[in-house]
Amino acid sequence: MLVVFAGCSSQKEITKSQGKEATQNKQGTKALKDEALNSFINGSIAEAKGDYATSVIEYQDALRIDPNAGIYYALAKDYLFLNKLPLALQNANKSIELDSSKIDYYNLLSDIFVTAQQYDSAAIVLQKIIRLDSTDVESYYRLARIYEGNKPLQAIEIYNKITEIIGPDWNVLTHVAELYAGLGKFEEAASSVKNLLTIEPNNTGLQLLLSEYYLKAKMYDDALKVVNDIITSAPDNAGAHERKAQIYIGMNKWTEAAKEYSFLLKQPNITLEQKIRIGAIYFNQSLKDSTLMPVTKKIFESIDKDTSYWQVKMYLGAIATSEKNDSVGIKYFKAATQLARWNAEAWVRLGGLYFDNHKYDEAVKVMSEAIKYFPEDFRVNLILGLALSQNGKYADARGYLQKASELDSTDVTALSAFGYTLSQLKENDEAIIYLKKALAISPNDINLLGTLGLIYDTQKKWDECDSVYLKALSMDSTNALINNNYAYSLSERGIKLDEALRMSKLSVKAEPKNSAYLDTMGWIYFKMGNYSEAEKYVQESLTIGGDKSDELEHLGDIESKLGNKEKAKQIWQKAFDMDKTNIELKNKIEKGEI
Repeated sequence: MLVVFAGCSSQKEITKSQGKEATQNKQGTKALKDEALNSFINGSIAEAKGDYATSVIEYQDALRIDPNAGIYYALAKDYLFLNKLPLALQNANKSIELDSSKIDYYNLLSDIFVTAQQYDSAAIVLQKIIRLDSTDVESYYRLARIYEGNKPLQAIEIYNKITEIIGPDWNVLTHVAELYAGLGKFEEAASSVKNLLTIEPNNTGLQLLLSEYYLKAKMYDDALKVVNDIITSAPDNAGAHERKAQIYIGMNKWTEAAKEYSFLLKQPNITLEQKIRIGAIYFNQSLKDSTLMPVTKKIFESIDKDTSYWQVKMYLGAIATSEKNDSVGIKYFKAATQLARWNAEAWVRLGGLYFDNHKYDEAVKVMSEAIKYFPEDFRVNLILGLALSQNGKYADARGYLQKASELDSTDVTALSAFGYTLSQLKENDEAIIYLKKALAISPNDINLLGTLGLIYDTQKKWDECDSVYLKALSMDSTNALINNNYAYSLSERGIKLDEALRMSKLSVKAEPKNSAYLDTMGWIYFKMGNYSEAEKYVQESLTIGGDKSDELEHLGDIESKLGNKEKAKQIWQKAFDMDKTNIELKNKIEKGEI
């Protein structure tokens, strides 16, 4: 009996001991959780004060006791604040691993990727958020902004999705319009601006933007309707009148545009610079369409009434010159030089404008005046030299082009123009030097190669000639000028005539009314002994291009071979009268035969 009681007593002691241990464990767990909570609270307080270093230590202490998703998230935020991105990424991923349902955790992860400029990874995270909550507008916004940089069409798609969710929104539609405009999709950009106008229907700035996109989309009628609506409600709106003028110019209705510009010129707040810009638009166009010159003149005369600005005088002088009213032109040019002799830019722009429009006589007049004041200006020397060269005044052009090539020894145009001019003056060795300098800068310039080929041909340096022409043809086998010049060189040498004829046919096919090309074909047929075909093409060349000494000599040679000796002699005499330096031609006339 004693044993039994003793046993029962022992069992009670064990049970009592286990209960006490369980109570102590519960109390210990609670104490640990309290400690973790205390660390977390301390971390939050430090974070609120901006003391992220202390906050991190507290959060780490909390995590050692309680590895909770929320604490990992809080720690990741602090690491992001401290720009410790690898640690921020590690803890953000851990928070999601423990609780993948919290959108805030994903938002933080996307922020970390964006800060690290890992935009593709950020986009993947934002797509995950949208799958979790398809109505999360903020995530759509953030995803669209990421796509704007290199995936604009996808950005537009996202912005359209936002519109489906929340309806027309100013910020969204503005972004969409800008993206479409950046892609050159101006009709779609206009559609977005139209939606913006449903939010602010009386916003004039938006209406002008809409008209701009319609203009760029060449939807001229729509653009006109918009600006006319603006003008109806605000007749003095200068921006609307200017846009209307731009629309008319897009429609090639320059006279109608001039009416709008005339309104602008009368406005007191329009600057002189703006007025000149309007006039310059018309001046440039009038060089292409002379019927607009009176409108241009009227614009500048209107400006001139209110100013004595030198640039206005320059334009009026140029207009007078184009009208062949030299006395008025001289008056305006003199006024311009008196007002601003120091300003080379106006001279250069005006002379360059004339040159670009193939008005070489006018360019020479303007730049001849400019060179008096700017003898060391590269552009003045170049434009003057080029214009003189284009007019065939090579001796006059020589000095200016040499000066330009000295002022800028790296300018291909100056070097090549000087080389070409030297070749026309028969200074071929010097010409080659400058053309090679130009080719060293621009080795694939076919025009340079063609000019060099002509010089080698003149010097009878056949290997160099063939090499240059073949290189040019390897870059452009259909170039009409190169084919013609090489074909003529071969025909003069009397070699590879079949190849020469093939090249000549390419040139004539490209430019059937080019008299020089027709003469080349005729001369190849002459060398091949086909005198009837030769006569046909050389005669056509003279009919189109007029009498030239070389072509006449060719025709005389052909008539001689056809047995028309007297006719040949008459033609040779006519050719010699045009070029009395041609000794070979003189011998033909004296002998009466080739």
